[in-house]
Amino acid sequence: MRIFLAGGTGALGRRLIPLLAKGGHHITATTRSREKFDTLRSLGAEPVVMDGLDRQSVLESVRSARPDVVVHEMTALTHLRNFRKFDEEFALTNRLRTEGTEHLLDAAQAAKARRFVAQSYAWWSDRRQGSHLKTEEEPIDPNPPRAMAQTREAIDRLETLVMNASGISGIVLRYGSFYGPGTFLDRGSEILEQVRRRRFPIFGNGSSVWSFIHIDDAAEATRLAIESRQTGIYNIVDDDPAEIAVWLPELAKVLGAPRPYHLPAWLGRMLLGEAGMAVMEGAQGSSNEKAKRELGWKPGYPRWRDGFRELAPERARTAA
Repeated sequence: MRIFLAGGTGALGRRLIPLLAKGGHHITATTRSREKFDTLRSLGAEPVVMDGLDRQSVLESVRSARPDVVVHEMTALTHLRNFRKFDEEFALTNRLRTEGTEHLLDAAQAAKARRFVAQSYAWWSDRRQGSHLKTEEEPIDPNPPRAMAQTREAIDRLETLVMNASGISGIVLRYGSFYGPGTFLDRGSEILEQVRRRRFPIFGNGSSVWSFIHIDDAAEATRLAIESRQTGIYNIVDDDPAEIAVWLPELAKVLGAPRPYHLPAWLGRMLLGEAGMAVMEGAQGSSNEKAKRELGWKPGYPRWRDGFRELAPERARTAA
């Protein structure tokens, strides 16, 4: 197949391109800088410069590629520094999820692509309703903290656009929280340094349930979604959702760091705001049963505990 990958130099794109190339697909992958052309070529893709927020740039790039499948992996994610300004820090990514999705869908339809695959996030299910582990059929939280409202709306808009697109089959992948090479949880990352220095405390009871996914498992699920005929929304998460009060101390242990501090919720609300406390106490885990059943996918790292061991300092020395 001819595949157009928007966002080829991101953490997921770098792991996905070799999988697709190994399968014999022709990949056109985008970047915002010609300086990354050699990287994309070395991974197995034909590079192209594209601005996902420039409609004409998107239309021309997709038309030239003549794809069978268009894959939307465009984000502008960086380490979150201020929970009180959550939407401000995600503003560019939210535009890519709204305007960028509109441009890509229009271009895919104009190029007569048959399939559209888009990245979403598995965190936004409504904790107060439904099952303990959230399925794809359960509602997105209608009342997130005010500082997260625009980000939640952007996720909803992306999913609505893809699921309601005419003349093209759409599939949305709700990834869990990435870890592994090139992600925010990777050896040498800022967040691991904070854990080492005991600067990543648990506020309140730390009951927020996170669903993780190793970046290589996310890439494999995306490959299957591209090659599948299935449509709909799929949670791409591991088998072991865990409360922050469980996984953060375990991460510290892997790193040889002291256990994180436990601090009261009132202090968390003062320092982090309601958005930060939602991260600490407001999330619920997601079920991956639909992806396993319908996409034939199985995570290579079923438990984050196994994957986290790769972050250990001794693993880094062994790899060197």
